[in-house]
Amino acid sequence: MSEYCGTETTTTGAAPASATETAGQAPVAGPPFAACVLCQEPTEYPESHKGITLCPVCEWREAERTACSG
Repeated sequence: MSEYCGTETTTTGAAPASATETAGQAPVAGPPFAACVLCQEPTEYPESHKGITLCPVCEWREAERTACSG
């Protein structure tokens, strides 16, 4: 048994299930989502959203960058 999560090998050699498959949840369906303007990953916003659309990771990094350091 490995101490690090996700590094155990399976007996069948198949890739481990994704987090959504293990939680029993279906993939998120809905309107087409806008691409992040920085990394092109899907965002939480529909394509019709006006303004700059950022994925959650880029939103977090932008908030860190612009936060007051003082």
